[in-house]
Amino acid sequence: MKKIHLTLTIGILISSFGFSQSKSEIENLLDGISKIENSKEIIKAEQTEKLIKYGWRILPTLAEFFTDQTLTEIKSECHDRILKKGELAIIVADRIEGMPYFTLTGMQNCILTFCENNPNLVEYYLPAIVAQGMAEFQEKYNEWLASNDRIDWTPMLNYKSKKELRKIKRERKKAIREMQSKK
Repeated sequence: MKKIHLTLTIGILISSFGFSQSKSEIENLLDGISKIENSKEIIKAEQTEKLIKYGWRILPTLAEFFTDQTLTEIKSECHDRILKKGELAIIVADRIEGMPYFTLTGMQNCILTFCENNPNLVEYYLPAIVAQGMAEFQEKYNEWLASNDRIDWTPMLNYKSKKELRKIKRERKKAIREMQSKK
């Protein structure tokens, strides 16, 4: 009986740690992405794909990096400057789950014509995010992550089937309730 109990306990511990992503693991993946030269290539990076596969559950941890002012090697052709690690984290977070840009930035319907063929939609909003302050944006984003509005949020562009979206909404609802009960 003790062997079975011990085996079950070890199995539960391994499975709970196996599926969670630590802040240091996410940081290592962001550091790997930060070596890319052009912001348009961010979504093609192996590390980005890995972060996207982790799914929306890593968004609160990823949001912790939004205020990181470390310069990367990534050049944004759209803004003709080097991106910071926090901006990279915002781009990846938007790729995992599209953000409600107006709610978070106060800017609606950004005209996407000044930087052709850029798959990072939130990159167009980076000047507005920087202008309001990264810490304030981070706070708004975290509030939005824990809000009831997020349960039914479906970004205009998503990469999921209707069945996957229903499953995600159920999981979001459960996670948001847990986040709200911790407050």
